[in-house]
Amino acid sequence: MRKNTRPHPLALSVAALALAGMLAGCTGMAAGTGGKASTGMRVTSAAFADNGVIPAEHAGAGECGGRNISPPVAWSNLPAKTRSVAVLVFDPDGAAGLGVSHWVAYNIAAERGELKAGEGQAGSNFNFTMGPNVAGAPAYRGMCPPVGDRPHHYVLTVVATDLAPGSLPAGLGRDALLAALKGHALGGQSVVGLYSR
Repeated sequence: MRKNTRPHPLALSVAALALAGMLAGCTGMAAGTGGKASTGMRVTSAAFADNGVIPAEHAGAGECGGRNISPPVAWSNLPAKTRSVAVLVFDPDGAAGLGVSHWVAYNIAAERGELKAGEGQAGSNFNFTMGPNVAGAPAYRGMCPPVGDRPHHYVLTVVATDLAPGSLPAGLGRDALLAALKGHALGGQSVVGLYSR
């Protein structure tokens, strides 16, 4: 059976709207750009290309078919005055279209430039904070779409902020983190990966 690798328009619209809403009202726009955020920020994953298939090792363990290893993510060309970044993995297709939060990481020093594969595991100590995933655990939760579903779209987003690393309290889930970043987000970029079983 041939897998459809084209992004589902609704899924990407939901992701784009969520990111646009979060960035609305940010204060760190570059001078002389007419209020537009810098478009030079770059986000990549060595594990998959944008709109490519995510390797199974990043899926949930057991019946989900993977090893629950968080994917690597790198960022560069951040907006001026960026001090820390947040990393989010969100599946807008999950929970019957309501979306599933797989990873919330923040208080990450911007100069790190990357999170390596596996740095989102529970109990890791890499000098950043992880908020609860859909299951309530402060860790990366591997993908596990229903068997037979079309490929789900996993949006891996990096948000640049003007906050110093360590400024935000522990325990922020996706929604609480997005609320806390309003007025502090300087820009964001995403890479989208596909996975099905």
